[in-house]
Amino acid sequence: MEVSIPPTTITTSEETLKDGHEPRLVLSTFSDLPDVPSHSPSTELPDISLSETVQGESSESITKTLCDAPEKITESCEQELPALSQKNPLFPPLPSYETPSMSGSIKYLMIRLIAFVLSLSFLTAIFVGALSRTVWTVLGNVGLRLRGKPEPGRIFEAEEKKRRLARDAAHMEWHLRLQNQQLDAEQGQDECPPLEGGKDRLVCDVAYYARRVGLDVETFRVQTEDGYIITLWHVYNPKEYAPLSEEQRRERGPEVFTGANAKSCANTNSNVKPRYPVLLMHGLLQSAGAYCTNDDDSLAFFLCKSGYDVWLGNNRCGMTPEHATLSPSDPRMWSWDIRHLGTLDLAALTSRVLYETGFEKLGLVCHSQGTTQTFVALAKEHRPELGKYISVFCALAPAVYAGPLVRRSYLRFMSKLSPETFRLFFGIHSFIPFMMAVHRVFPPKIYGVLAYCVFSHLFGWSDCRWERDLRDRMFQFAPVYVSAELMRWWLGGEGFAKHKCILAPEEQDAEDTEMPRFTDEPRSVRPEDAMNHGETDRTPKSPNKQSWYGAQTPPFALWIGGSDALVDGRKLLTRFDRGLEPQVNVVHSKIIEEYEHLDVLWAMDAVDQVGKEVRQVIWETMPHGARVACRRPRGVN
Repeated sequence: MEVSIPPTTITTSEETLKDGHEPRLVLSTFSDLPDVPSHSPSTELPDISLSETVQGESSESITKTLCDAPEKITESCEQELPALSQKNPLFPPLPSYETPSMSGSIKYLMIRLIAFVLSLSFLTAIFVGALSRTVWTVLGNVGLRLRGKPEPGRIFEAEEKKRRLARDAAHMEWHLRLQNQQLDAEQGQDECPPLEGGKDRLVCDVAYYARRVGLDVETFRVQTEDGYIITLWHVYNPKEYAPLSEEQRRERGPEVFTGANAKSCANTNSNVKPRYPVLLMHGLLQSAGAYCTNDDDSLAFFLCKSGYDVWLGNNRCGMTPEHATLSPSDPRMWSWDIRHLGTLDLAALTSRVLYETGFEKLGLVCHSQGTTQTFVALAKEHRPELGKYISVFCALAPAVYAGPLVRRSYLRFMSKLSPETFRLFFGIHSFIPFMMAVHRVFPPKIYGVLAYCVFSHLFGWSDCRWERDLRDRMFQFAPVYVSAELMRWWLGGEGFAKHKCILAPEEQDAEDTEMPRFTDEPRSVRPEDAMNHGETDRTPKSPNKQSWYGAQTPPFALWIGGSDALVDGRKLLTRFDRGLEPQVNVVHSKIIEEYEHLDVLWAMDAVDQVGKEVRQVIWETMPHGARVACRRPRGVN
């Protein structure tokens, strides 16, 4: 059955104009409905919190309580968006566009053509530099091989060979199973037997890689409060869970945090304790597929097999730009920056996960830009109330302070461009869409090699700690569509590249440059902090007007690459250690000295260095009632 979506318009609230405050955007939905009384009685949502469950209750009764909670009925068709300041020096103002007329459409088309030529020239210069660097690297490695010396930095070479042999054996076994049409005894005892096998097909499909390890993925469509349709992937064990219908996985409208979905709860086996939900968010120019490329060592699959309910969130536009009312050719669809990803996209994804699972909180795991949008969203001036829905925020390679990479020549060139020149070079729509065209046209193997060469040259990291046989997979999910305005905030002359910090001007935060020494020994969760989260007195010991976060901030856990040239996680730890954020409870922190920016996801030992600790931290910081109600993940203490 096809569901029609009523048209949506974005208007300015009159109330905000009357009281003299800055206008807010109001998302209004209109449809042919009968008149509804303006003072209809409100419907109160029963408390579905797990925090008040008692030790003696069975998991079946708790699950029934969750499923019996009715969905909250919204009384208004208007959704007020969080106000975003246009005067904050850290976030340059965004351009405002009118509905394209005929002449306007022609003008926008001309801008796109000019930007295509100029941005392609810029990309070509980077590609030539990357190719030259790659050629010299390959020649150097060949010379080492001829002299009988190993390639420098590849400390897992023996393990790579072992895994290659194991993968070849698994491929052969898969073909034998297909011929015999039956599982052998050993395979039949596997808790998650593979649903796909054979030679790696190199596809941009997380479900395919999930099936290779015995899991599967269903796709949800989520609508943000400003009308973007974004993708949410749910990783599940097909032996325990039946996927929802396409109708149930459609977008639900722009409202957020409306309660639990009884139908989704009913899909869970009442004889099995529920899994605690965990939402994973990706980095810049990536999709959440970055968490699914390393077979069983992928963080998403590792957490799922450990016993968590894993959800993978994708930011707006992504692989396929989509909006409820705007088309990709409309520049209004691309007028957004990092604040929108945090206050709107993250809120919409968090809301949908809680709606589908029935929990009051979830664990949040983010990498790189995913950490940035979360740090921005939780700030006092943006959407701090989002923190009450997050039991812990696990930040992998937290991107709060800039690393030395911003001083590279091509990044300095971008930072020197004025806003008008930046838009002339890179347009007012998507940032260098030619990259996505190459992704679609080139064979996956060739594209994987080229993408690694370009991105490693651009962002200054290597594959020394990755399993090289899987490297081409890792770039099947990148790049994605992002707005030119987002990249202007990251690399232009008014945002992150200038201030080198996401929430404070460079001069204000200069005192953080002198840093104490850190080691890679993790500071673990303090039991009293984990058990009493939400109940402790979080009043600041000393007032601090420069602090970014308030009392609703969830606990933070940090994993930092000590060799990360893209961002500087040590400065963030310094800020917390010096008491500049008295409301922030850092329950875990670890610096892995040899790790670069992507090693926290793709290093061959990432499960031992990061994954197992993430699993433990999520368990120890979840609400007490949820810990009683949920199954205990395997491997936690």
